[in-house]
Amino acid sequence: MSTNDYLTQWDRENFFHPSTHLAQHARGESPNRVIKTASGVHIEDRDGTRLLDAFAGLYCVNVGYGRSEIADAISAQAHELAYYHSYVGHGTEASITLSKMILDRAPKNMSKVYFGLGGSDANETNVKLIWYYNNILGRPEKKKIISRWRGYHGSGLVTGSLTGLELFHKKFDLPLGQVVHTEAPYYFRRDNLEQSEEQFVAHCVAELEVLIEREGADTIAAFIGEPILGTGGIVPPPTGYWKAIQAVLKKHDILLVADEVVTGFGRLGTMFGSDHYGIEADIITIAKGLTSAYAPLSGSIVSDKVWNVLEQGTDENGPIGHGWTYSAHPIGAAAGVANLELLDKLNLVSNAGEVGAYLNTSMRDALGDHPNVGEIRGDGMLCAVEFVSDKSDRMFFDASAKIGPQISAKLLEQDKIIARAMPQGDILGFAPPFCLSHAEVDQVVSGTVRAVKAVLG
Repeated sequence: MSTNDYLTQWDRENFFHPSTHLAQHARGESPNRVIKTASGVHIEDRDGTRLLDAFAGLYCVNVGYGRSEIADAISAQAHELAYYHSYVGHGTEASITLSKMILDRAPKNMSKVYFGLGGSDANETNVKLIWYYNNILGRPEKKKIISRWRGYHGSGLVTGSLTGLELFHKKFDLPLGQVVHTEAPYYFRRDNLEQSEEQFVAHCVAELEVLIEREGADTIAAFIGEPILGTGGIVPPPTGYWKAIQAVLKKHDILLVADEVVTGFGRLGTMFGSDHYGIEADIITIAKGLTSAYAPLSGSIVSDKVWNVLEQGTDENGPIGHGWTYSAHPIGAAAGVANLELLDKLNLVSNAGEVGAYLNTSMRDALGDHPNVGEIRGDGMLCAVEFVSDKSDRMFFDASAKIGPQISAKLLEQDKIIARAMPQGDILGFAPPFCLSHAEVDQVVSGTVRAVKAVLG
């Protein structure tokens, strides 16, 4: 018997999967899929089943699968220098080059890049830097971080606390006390259906002001937010939201962290979501699109304002006491350089904007009038369909019916298309690779229509 014949058994006996119903998987009650190869927007499992991946892995394989340019760069780097650390001023050609490439593309107020491995550790870094920053400025009480309900910022201790989704808190003793949450900018789920978009933005601002007043501005260090809510439902911000929120933060001297793990490097049709929505952040979190997931790499881009205080801190206290063994790992950095070069060469950021707009328009045209489709929303190469039991008065399905997961499963079964059933709602999410074509959009949309019809009629 070949190794391949044992993989399912070994998987259930040995492999601890993230974000998985562990008991069902171990008992063989949930799907087991071993992915073998991939190319473009398609993946293929060991049984030869070919699937159109309309979620780019986890919003991350932005340039598409099977890019030999990145694989060759990884191989060349591994042969020349597989690893050396970046402590006490050490660098590699790849890590130094990638730092410059990132800063050349980032908003102009950004100064330096610290590299990690994933978005969670990048946001852990951000919080440590923010605490350090306020200690250096003689503000030891200014440490709380404001996040938003339904935001996603990781699944560590601090980052799981920042994440505003129940699944990441339940039975983990989270959130920690130094994290507080405010209103999600989710207009479709507003409590008062009579509110206009402008009124809802005013409501979000008022809720933020109340929270700051309650906690005390002198205790609040930073506000963290994704330019567009990702895992919380793929929700673009209401018009004027970011301008209004930033005015409040500036008034109270609260730093802004833009979590661009999903939106960084082109997903909205601009290099950064901050460019897209007029956000002037003090720190920007990057990961997924930095290497298109060909190798693990993340980053914290710090602004001139923050960097100047960090420099002051080391003059006063010696070397900064923060680092990971794999910070700026040369293989990850080499993948990042090749990935950003490919984004430019193939004009993929522009394609994400243009084809993403076609995806959103086509989905609205195809499903917008369905009695159980409450909203179709998105921006760039992000799209979501939210389902309701009654469209006229926005009645939601009971969570136990699992309508979103049913539709996602039916889309996979009937048309071999991967979309994501988003948490805390019946929401079907799409975040395809940037190389998606118009013809592939048509496949995704027609398959979604068939899946919706099969589950909801």
